[in-house]
Formats: sequence, C-alpha cells, structure tokens
Amino acid sequence: MKKLRGLYAITDSQLLADGKLLPYVEAALKGGTRLLQYRDKSDDSARRLREAEALRELCSQYGAEFIINDDAELAARLGVGLHLGQGDGSLAAARALLGRQAIIGATCHAELELAATASREGASYLAFGRFFNSNTKPGAPAATPDLLAHARAHFNVPLVAIGGITLDNAGSLITAGADLLAVIHALFSAPSAAEVERRARAFSVLFPSS
Repeated sequence: MKKLRGLYAITDSQLLADGKLLPYVEAALKGGTRLLQYRDKSDDSARRLREAEALRELCSQYGAEFIINDDAELAARLGVGLHLGQGDGSLAAARALLGRQAIIGATCHAELELAATASREGASYLAFGRFFNSNTKPGAPAATPDLLAHARAHFNVPLVAIGGITLDNAGSLITAGADLLAVIHALFSAPSAAEVERRARAFSVLFPSS
C-alpha cells in the first residue's frame, strides 16, 4: 500500500447534490486528492452502490485510495476500504471481513486512549478532531495540534486531522504531525468544479514532497 499522505476528501451529500458528486470529486482528484471517503448516511442502498462504484472507478483512474464511511458490507462488496466512527461497529471485525490489505480508518476524537485501542485492533490510520469549528460536526470534542505531536510519538500509522480545516489553518496541523488533512466544506462548498480543483491543488502543495 502506498504511504497515506496528503489531501483526504470526504463527500457530503448536501454539498454534492444536484449532479455535483462525480464532477466535483473528479476535480478534487485532479487537484491531487490522495484519499477519498464516500460518506452518505441515507438508506437508499441502490443509489449508494451506484455512486460508490462510480467513485471507486474515478479513484482508480487517478491513483487515489477509496474508502466508504460506516458500511463494511458495501466496502467488502466493492473491495475497498472503510472508515469507522466510534459507534460504527468493531474495527477488528471489519479487519477480519475486509482482509489485511484494506485501508480501515478509525475516528479517535481527541483521545489517545481511543487511538491506542484502534491501533491494537489494526487501524490503517487514526483520525483526530475536530481541530476547528466544523459545519459537519459542530458538537464534536475539540483537539489541539499538541495532540497530534503526542500521537506522532506514540503511533506508527498515518494520522488524520479533521474538523473545520481551511487553507489558512492547515499548515499548522501538518507541522504538528498530520499526514492527511480531511476536508469537506473548504473543498466542496465551491461554486464550480474548476474551483474545487484549484482548492485541492492549494491543499496538496502544503505537503512537503519528501
């Protein structure tokens, strides 16, 4: 598996409604997105399968990794990775279902104890946040850049920062130890696909090329 580093785009079914999902995601991939998470909490399983298949194809085309939020069965059906929140079921069970090579990420909020458990259970990356005010999860616990530095010293897997990340505040999180920046609104609230691509490039160049 390639080293997970760079921009981590997460879809939002409201921001990407009205036919925006595929063109906006493709623009984000053109701009350098390394990891894409399909996040759709609806119960329209036929549409979710159709969209996930199309997104998997786009990610393959652009050499990015693709994972699905909180649906281990869909991830297994498509042969892709998975992201699990704290209430989304057992990481160990997901690892057994999806195999050793699958990317499986875990939400750790602002707690190193949660990260330690996820790491023991085989998480591919540890996601901390929120770091700043977030539209998606306004009530989530607040994390600090210091937390990333502590996690960097403890865990030997990629670290993800999430929550209210913008081009203005992203650099401090990379400096503190974030390998991936998970971005939703600052990427996909754009008025056009061209602007999504521009924003994705601007995030991507923040990461040292070494």
